[in-house]
Amino acid sequence: MNAGLTGGLRIANRPADAAAADLCLSDFYQTTKFQIFEAVLELLDDVDPEAAASPRAVRAAVQEAIQRHAAREGLPLNSAERLRLADDLQQEVLGLGPLEPLLKDPTVDDIIVNGCRQIYVERGGRLMGVPVRFRDDAHLMNIIHRIVGPLGRRIDEASPYVDARLPDGSRVNVIIPPVALDGPMLSIRKFRAQPMTGEAYVRSGSMSAEMLAYLSAAVRGRLNILVCGGTGSGKTTLLNMLSSYIGDGERLITIEDAAELQLRQAHVGRLETRPANAEGAPEVSARDLLRNALRMRPDRIILGEVRGGEAVEMLQAMSTGHDGSMATMHANGCRDAFARLEMLLGFGGMTGDVTSIRRYIASSIQLVVHVQRTASGARRVMSVTEVTGLEGDAYSLNEVFVFAETPPMSGQGEFRTLTPRPYFAERLGLVRNGPRGLV
Repeated sequence: MNAGLTGGLRIANRPADAAAADLCLSDFYQTTKFQIFEAVLELLDDVDPEAAASPRAVRAAVQEAIQRHAAREGLPLNSAERLRLADDLQQEVLGLGPLEPLLKDPTVDDIIVNGCRQIYVERGGRLMGVPVRFRDDAHLMNIIHRIVGPLGRRIDEASPYVDARLPDGSRVNVIIPPVALDGPMLSIRKFRAQPMTGEAYVRSGSMSAEMLAYLSAAVRGRLNILVCGGTGSGKTTLLNMLSSYIGDGERLITIEDAAELQLRQAHVGRLETRPANAEGAPEVSARDLLRNALRMRPDRIILGEVRGGEAVEMLQAMSTGHDGSMATMHANGCRDAFARLEMLLGFGGMTGDVTSIRRYIASSIQLVVHVQRTASGARRVMSVTEVTGLEGDAYSLNEVFVFAETPPMSGQGEFRTLTPRPYFAERLGLVRNGPRGLV
């Protein structure tokens, strides 16, 4: 490869991937790319607006601009450098610039941008840096506005952080100066093109076949399910998989901050929260949507995440005729989830003695599934616990399955069935036809 775009870096004898990394990261390459980018925009100004939006017209303008610039500046570009430039420029015009190839990479789960020069991705549960950068903070902010602008969201010094989503459903969080001290920060939780199936969970080692048989029966049997775990543990992915076992004859209402669920049933109503905007439109919270959803004749309500006063309405729905509803929440286990629910009910204005509040929770939720990202990076179902009521003022729990790590914190271990006959076995039809090991 010529050193024409590397700003004098000596890369001729380096491996191709290392040379490409140096090429992309060099200041000279970035400056050259944006000089040509301006020329591309000028060429497209002379084209019919509809045609200018087509990949073919953009590619032709890009190649012409590269040819002119190389001739004018005397850059000795070889075919590989021209191709890299053309691809990068086309992504700048039609897509999200340096993020575009990462969004198309099926091995990437998360994209994390810490300022214009540091970009990381998560692959297989592990974070790693990638040889990609933005030209400067202004370039990064331009891409951020491309993401949030079409959604009617606002991001500026007065509102320095925002949640959004990409057209494919990927979840986006942005935070910018002055609260982000080292430049704009962007996080993208990618949306799976193909939802995870239960069989894929078993093949990947995320749960056992016995777990899958029980959980699928629990969904069909209309148990109210709470999925808990830490950030990035796979709560929404698991909720999505569990929803696939709901029958087509039911009316479902989903409520999310950023729409991620991929329900495959025909009768689904999707609701999404909305923050207050600069024009004076009020916030629409998850609690507002839950209250409205109760009037929409749902058979089940699926709440993307419970994190505030909507816990009151969620438990009300679960205990008053919407059996089979599901939700996720941040918690480090079953008992931690109940402690958080008690706190959230207090935030929601529900008062009373501890025993009555716990009785309300125990009568609403029948099953708690705890998921976790282990030290090895793998996401696993750590436990499946039935809620059987109260004993005094303490929750009566029946742990059916557990993932036993050996040694602790290693991410390695085995799934174990702790209860030969689950408490809900008869209700779920597992007494005579249940999976082996459950009855």
